[in-house]
Amino acid sequence: MPKPRIFLDTSALFAAVMSTTGAARMLLKLGEAGSIALYVGPTVLQEANEVFHRKAADLLPLLAVLLDRAYVQTSGEADDAALACAGAVIEYGPDARVAAEALAAGADFMVTHDKAHLLHNPRIGDLPCRIGNPGDCLAWLREHFVSGM
Repeated sequence: MPKPRIFLDTSALFAAVMSTTGAARMLLKLGEAGSIALYVGPTVLQEANEVFHRKAADLLPLLAVLLDRAYVQTSGEADDAALACAGAVIEYGPDARVAAEALAAGADFMVTHDKAHLLHNPRIGDLPCRIGNPGDCLAWLREHFVSGM
């Protein structure tokens, strides 16, 4: 069975660094254990760099270590088809670009804390990958691993 492909957005990365016991950090631990494949996109890396420089510059080295240990891979730029698909569902351009990068990565699940444009978007289910918060992703993974056995 192939590993589930999980895409992390900037808010999920920030949560993973800030809380050693939260669901976002657990996803990194699952990546480190080789149980799941973790991805971020170029936009997420740029945003994360900007956010950490602004809010917690001293934690940038920890972010780098956690990404390395969890074998987080960088997806490529989103193509026109992925951008169109995401843009048809998500009106806010920057979040549509991040979701398009998740689609380009072949993500099964995109993890975010963004309620305004993603989690509370009634049309989010129209995308070909699931979108939820870190806890939602862990619940989905439990189901995935149990049903795959």
